[in-house]
Amino acid sequence: MKVKLLQIALITFVTGGLCFVQAQQSTIKEDFKPSTVNQPGQEYPMVNSQGYARFKIIAPAADSVRVSLGLGGRGGTKLSKAADGSWMGTTDGPMDEGFHYYNVNIDGGKFNDPGTLNFYGSVRWESGIEIPAHDQDFYALKNVPHGQVQQVLFPSPSTGTSRRAFVYTPPGYEKGKDKYPVLYLQHGWGEDETAWSNQGHANLIMDNLIADGKIKPFLIVMTYGMTNEVKFGKIREFSIVPFQTVLVDELIPYIDANFRTLATKDKRAMAGLSMGGMETKQITLNKPEVFSYYGLLSGGLYTPADIKDKSKVKHIFLSCGSKERPEGVQKAGEELKAAGINVTTYISEGTAHEFQTWRRSLYQMAPLLFK
Repeated sequence: MKVKLLQIALITFVTGGLCFVQAQQSTIKEDFKPSTVNQPGQEYPMVNSQGYARFKIIAPAADSVRVSLGLGGRGGTKLSKAADGSWMGTTDGPMDEGFHYYNVNIDGGKFNDPGTLNFYGSVRWESGIEIPAHDQDFYALKNVPHGQVQQVLFPSPSTGTSRRAFVYTPPGYEKGKDKYPVLYLQHGWGEDETAWSNQGHANLIMDNLIADGKIKPFLIVMTYGMTNEVKFGKIREFSIVPFQTVLVDELIPYIDANFRTLATKDKRAMAGLSMGGMETKQITLNKPEVFSYYGLLSGGLYTPADIKDKSKVKHIFLSCGSKERPEGVQKAGEELKAAGINVTTYISEGTAHEFQTWRRSLYQMAPLLFK
């Protein structure tokens, strides 16, 4: 018996960092507004209150224009040509809340949308779009004291060059004398050390948590995890050794020497999203004397057997989106808790392998650190 009574359907797919739900809705609300990450003065792309996105590309000589919504040619929003030479189209259904990468295919070539800002993802600078979220207040830019995100270049003898990191320092750091704990926070495959600030709004999340009195201030250090040295699909070939050397033997000593840090393992955490979570797991298990707080955000799981000495682990945080594999996170949390290990699990409702999951995860994880 076939049932055709579903009003909001049916298929959810996540590819290329973009997720949307195909829906059978009677009407699309015409309350479209420019995306908040558009270039200054640019009207398109636009988003509406339901989560639909509308695109406009000026390409009068083109024969075909499509906005990518998937890998391998699957999915996508096909644009239609107007009399003035522009191409316009609206997604078939509402997209997940939060940030998404995308690109434009014009006659078979891949291009960025000139209407929006670019963000480093998929091993290239990609266009980005922001779908308004019901809970976006926690990463909103507010009239509160703000910290700073500064670039540092640290020497790396193991790679024969200087490497870049970004350091978030909380409000009042420059004028004070206090020392702070440090979270080392890693991006995913295809991204770099700009991701957590640009796409993730980690600095705004911290500013708002501090202003609300929900956390005590700490530093966040974000550096390139060398993840893009391996091609997608061959992640198993990735060796943690070079990056572990950069992080543990070069970056951490530099940060402790140049910033006012509490340079002990009990005041040091490591977390990462996706492949950055894989790095976090390997490094924290290889170097239990360096970190006491661990966080895997859509980035694998710990088992009780992984933790050789639970007295060295203050807290483990595991998370993912509800459209990923939440049962795995929940089961891992139950097993760790049964083994006497301090663990928190979090499932981001209605999101997949995407930045809204990780923004929410950081917001949930930060108050648990350095207790």
